[in-house]
Amino acid sequence: MKKTKIGIVGCGMISGAYFNAASRFRNIEVVACTDVFPERATAKAGEFHCRAVGYDELLADKEVEIVLNLTPPQQHSRVAMDSLRAGKHAYSEKPFGVDRADAAAVMELAARQNLRVGCAPDTFMGAGQQTARKLIDDHWIGEVLSGTAIVQGRGPEKWRQAPFFYDYGAGPMLDLGPYYITTLVNMLGPAKSVCAVAAKGSEYRTFGADIGESYRDKYKPFDRYPVNVNTHLAGVVEFVCGAVITVIASFDVWKHGHAPIEIYGSKGSLKVPDPNTFGGEIQLFRPGMSDWQSVPHAFGYAENSRSIGIADMADAISHDRKHRASGELANHVLEIMLAFDKSGAEGKKVMLATSCERPAPMAPDLEDGEIR
Repeated sequence: MKKTKIGIVGCGMISGAYFNAASRFRNIEVVACTDVFPERATAKAGEFHCRAVGYDELLADKEVEIVLNLTPPQQHSRVAMDSLRAGKHAYSEKPFGVDRADAAAVMELAARQNLRVGCAPDTFMGAGQQTARKLIDDHWIGEVLSGTAIVQGRGPEKWRQAPFFYDYGAGPMLDLGPYYITTLVNMLGPAKSVCAVAAKGSEYRTFGADIGESYRDKYKPFDRYPVNVNTHLAGVVEFVCGAVITVIASFDVWKHGHAPIEIYGSKGSLKVPDPNTFGGEIQLFRPGMSDWQSVPHAFGYAENSRSIGIADMADAISHDRKHRASGELANHVLEIMLAFDKSGAEGKKVMLATSCERPAPMAPDLEDGEIR
């Protein structure tokens, strides 16, 4: 089998998961990597047996067919545009961008260049989310009427790179929301409107004892750093299919007892596992049952499989089909997420301008490392 050659831009926090999972898939191979801190790229290249190169060198490398972009969100659209201009397909860590204009520019350039763009999260392709979708598609809970998608906590305020998560392009919605909104679109199809309120719980957060290297010149342990984004967003997403889903994303909650996602239908209810994982327990309730019943996974990839989206895109390019973690999906998810801030600021419902097709379901009989 011919392996599609991958070049990775960004060797920071999330890169290890991608390097590890990419090595499992039979149709892709990471051949080069780069980072603004060259020592990071050198370390990853040594660990995963690829070449550490400069950014321009990676883009000029004729062997590299897809650029996997693992840079901070503010750089996602720029790196994607550079990759497309270099004649490479572009796949990005979430979110697709930090504003609609930049995301639209990426989509337009990809169309002109006849190249593919894709974006994480790809967790919706895992066993947990695919099994939940199958139950919905097979009408185990009847017509979907409503539901909840709730991700709450204090946020990573004391992590080494904490200010990153409280700055433009992150916050609870753009950092964690992609998992939840992508899962909802995968299960229910595209959305048509958002009505929301957005707020900020505090103007500052406090560092922990260990400050990341990016902030040592500016801050000391237990210094305060500014919160530059809304940290509690709550609203309702209306889907084209008619379902109405309440969504809450917050970094202002110490503890809560809500399930990550619950879907309520005309003939039952469904508990969907944490969409930031590939597996997780699925629970079903139907009239006549005494309580929730666990449902076994009907699909593969229950363990951490970050890179399955880029493996799927490589296979789709080879077989001239649509890839699942597509730019169209990610662009629609981005508009939904940005609409929470927009609706909160304007005090009214926001009608969405983008749409997308539901990704094709996964095959239930895949072996580990296989994609089709």
